[in-house]
Amino acid sequence: MERVCFLLKVRADRLDEYKARHRDVWPEMLEVLRETGWRNYSLFLRDDGLLVGYLETDHFSDALRTMAARDVNARWQTEMQDYFEALDGRRPDEGMVRLEEIFHLA
Repeated sequence: MERVCFLLKVRADRLDEYKARHRDVWPEMLEVLRETGWRNYSLFLRDDGLLVGYLETDHFSDALRTMAARDVNARWQTEMQDYFEALDGRRPDEGMVRLEEIFHLA
């Protein structure tokens, strides 16, 4: 199992709207996340827009690839794209900055 932590940056003027969107994630999106191996998936948001994501999965590269192939993910990523800074034309799921795990208390 891989533990994955990543960063993104939400635009300061879109924080409230971004939080609201995540209070009502599409049921189809939630289902596909589960089907493609995203477990214990959480998002944490700092007041300045720093977004920290955490998930557990068997193989992160496989989870990303299988999600990218799903229509609902393409629609979700398109809708979420304008909430983020510094994506340089990439979708949010392509712009995540993965952090290296250096310690884990088992």
